[in-house]
Amino acid sequence: MIYDAFSVDIVVIGAGHAGIEAALAASKLGCTVALFTISLDAVGNMPCNPSVGGTGKGQLVFEADALGGEIGRAADAATLQQRMLCESKGAAVRSKRVQADRRMYSRYMKRILGEAENLRLIQGEITELLTENGAVTGVITRLGAKIACRAVVVCSGTYLSSRVITGDVSYPSGPDGMHAASSLSASLEKAGVTLRRFKTGTPPRVDAKTIDFSKMTEQKPAEESVRYSSRTDPKALAARPALSCYITYTNEETHRIIRENIGRSPLYSGDIKGVGPRYCPSIEDKVMRFPDKTRHQVFVEPTGLDNEMYLQGLSSSLPEDVQLRVVHSCAGLENAAFMRTAYAIEYDCADATEMLHTLEYKKIKGLYGAGQFNGTSGYEEAAAQGLIAGINAALKIKGREPLILPRESSYIGTLIDDVVTKPTAEPYRMMTSRTEYRLTLRQDNADERLCEIGHSVGLVTDGVYEAFKAKRERIEKEEERCRSTVLPPSEKLNSMLEAAGEPPVGTGVRLSDLLKRPAIDYKTLAENFDMALDPKDPADAEAILTVETDIKYEGYVKKQKAEIARARKFAERTLPEDISWLEFRGITREAAQKLDKLRPGTVGEASRISGVSPADITAIMIYLDMR
Repeated sequence: MIYDAFSVDIVVIGAGHAGIEAALAASKLGCTVALFTISLDAVGNMPCNPSVGGTGKGQLVFEADALGGEIGRAADAATLQQRMLCESKGAAVRSKRVQADRRMYSRYMKRILGEAENLRLIQGEITELLTENGAVTGVITRLGAKIACRAVVVCSGTYLSSRVITGDVSYPSGPDGMHAASSLSASLEKAGVTLRRFKTGTPPRVDAKTIDFSKMTEQKPAEESVRYSSRTDPKALAARPALSCYITYTNEETHRIIRENIGRSPLYSGDIKGVGPRYCPSIEDKVMRFPDKTRHQVFVEPTGLDNEMYLQGLSSSLPEDVQLRVVHSCAGLENAAFMRTAYAIEYDCADATEMLHTLEYKKIKGLYGAGQFNGTSGYEEAAAQGLIAGINAALKIKGREPLILPRESSYIGTLIDDVVTKPTAEPYRMMTSRTEYRLTLRQDNADERLCEIGHSVGLVTDGVYEAFKAKRERIEKEEERCRSTVLPPSEKLNSMLEAAGEPPVGTGVRLSDLLKRPAIDYKTLAENFDMALDPKDPADAEAILTVETDIKYEGYVKKQKAEIARARKFAERTLPEDISWLEFRGITREAAQKLDKLRPGTVGEASRISGVSPADITAIMIYLDMR
């Protein structure tokens, strides 16, 4: 029996990383929100590795925080280890990663949701989407409650008609033994949503007491802490536990076991139909695809302050008895006791090319998608999309202009542009190579690029915005001082240069020119001369990183900004909404079909669609010039 329960502005389906950000953003913008989750114990769950950040992903976290999101602050609060990746490769790809306490992260997010105004957090499964005249009108729960609403954000993660597979054993289930969302898929398809089948998986989790860490390589945490969120107290972050992670390796025996049992793998028996992530393959897939490799890394990482350790690199769907032999063949894991067996999980997800850049469906008004529902992988990608979907759902209800981040503005803009314009046959993962403008889209200047936008939207508070402006002023003043201050030649100066392996000077030299030398950094200058910022002050240290990077890469940054300006002028030309691509003359049949299906709004969007060639774009530009 269906009964009318209540009404809200927005219903968010799923309280994972996407759903949390969507619900918080919409509620902060003044909309009433109902956030539904299969289980209240799964809010902000991290069923895979409880790490936040990494190459290309750390940038997403910094950007989400700059816009007013919550993932960065939660990651800071639950940090167990933090490291800066790719530092030796330069500022353009430098990315922060933390290992987090998964339970603490979940508790933090649940508390924040509970404190939020205009937001109800409810345990319940949504089984039906209600639409009328091509627009969302509400949802129905498994218990028959009808909730009227004006927008729905689907953030179903890996729960949608999900199936867990280990060896020849499979059953309907969400991650970590939670219930699957078994009914919503049919309702979405009935409404006109195209669904696909993807797959992901996790490795075994083992008891730390049964690991011999002396046989492994220790990965110590970074000595200096860098916060994801400007709202985090630097002292509180520095006081967080600093645990080590460890590295071991598979070996020829490991690979022999896998090859001898590959027929029992559902990946190779044909039982798994979903497409898995290219950049996080299972161990059996790695062994079979790279037969010449004699070993693969296994990262042994804590999931919290308890004894559960995560074996990153050993994701598998092999039978449990084979998994045990595989794990026990690795150095230091000979006696490892399983706490959780590895599994693969198949799930339904959407074709995000049916969505606008706002993440609203083109043909179903008020329906938005975010996270793994959109065919992406990773907590960071999910949070970024959830934030934008929640913002845009609220802005539409409030009658305000949508928030669309162009790809040259941010990793978030690149991510969304990629998933809505480029059909993907596998789960999408953000990487630094995805963006053309890595040097200007650094994690250290995320607030410079996006904080003002977050404030204008209404998510960044006045206090946070004023603190950002003060930081920006310090950076600008110090950069100007470095460019205008000349140090005369001296024994002290040349001693510093000699110690750094740099040639001495015989004339005066600007501080900015010293900073452009590869072996000289701001900290070195501060140790020898009076500088305006203190590297030992955490707040100053953040500003120093931007000052140093802006000056060292000044010429390259100017060149890239000029490229962005030229590309933007070309890409922002709008395309008529009523244009008939199938009848358009001068473009290929493939381009016409792709353009007709995806309906890009600008020339830039059209140019990034696979199958649309530069010649097709030239024909389109000629048409626009002649109109």
